[in-house]
Amino acid sequence: MISINPQENSERDNYKLLIGSIIPRPIAFVTTQSEDGIVNGAPFSYFNIVSSNPPMVSLAIQRPDDHLKDTARNIYSNRQFVVHIVDEDNMVKVNETAASLPATESEIELANLTLVQSENISVPGVKEAKVRMECRLVQAIPLGGDAPGSDLFIGEVVRFHVDEAIYEDGRIDPRGLKAVSRLAGANYARIGDIFSIERPK
Repeated sequence: MISINPQENSERDNYKLLIGSIIPRPIAFVTTQSEDGIVNGAPFSYFNIVSSNPPMVSLAIQRPDDHLKDTARNIYSNRQFVVHIVDEDNMVKVNETAASLPATESEIELANLTLVQSENISVPGVKEAKVRMECRLVQAIPLGGDAPGSDLFIGEVVRFHVDEAIYEDGRIDPRGLKAVSRLAGANYARIGDIFSIERPK
């Protein structure tokens, strides 16, 4: 077993250890809106569930070169965002939104995604996702000391939207959802084999 001190590593080396070992990671495609009304869309794999009562999700966004990404800036500004689950059917279009564009241009238009109005917040979502969650910001935490390297956002889900084709008796069919997960580098994973193990009582 190799023992590694992260304080003796570069940021990039720690990044490689994290994304190579914490797999698979769910991918959130997040839409936000700027003060000028530009709808921004970007995928993030530092994403997960925080709570079910109330329903909350977490999203961590890195600060490249100590600058806020458009998504983070927009969330700080209007405290709203929409999380979409990335699946096999929308993966190609979502990948196009990872391109670096100026804040005045919309990744949604670049990827030819279809905007759909939200019900509880002003930020629109995209039609191409089988699951989307309208979120209001609960807490934002800059991480990394005097020069933050990332921002952790915790949002409360105020409205779920689920494709009726994958929804039955309050449950989502994982085979129908066909969620895609993030590995390292340019690698992704499909759901694959599903097995069950009963939890001990």
